[in-house]
Amino acid sequence: MPLIQVSVREGRDPARIRALITALTEATVSALDAPKESVRVIVTEVPGSHWAAGDVTLDEKDA
Repeated sequence: MPLIQVSVREGRDPARIRALITALTEATVSALDAPKESVRVIVTEVPGSHWAAGDVTLDEKDA
């Protein structure tokens, strides 16, 4: 049972997240010859204040 976990910055349109889930599922089915029903996808939306690179949060970078 393949499990794909993806973290994205919060605020994306739900339809885009849904499209991502479909694309990841299809790619996994193709690459691993896994049954579609066995593919699990978890999308975690992270606030910009909780995502940082080089000690600078995304919110700080955007400010």
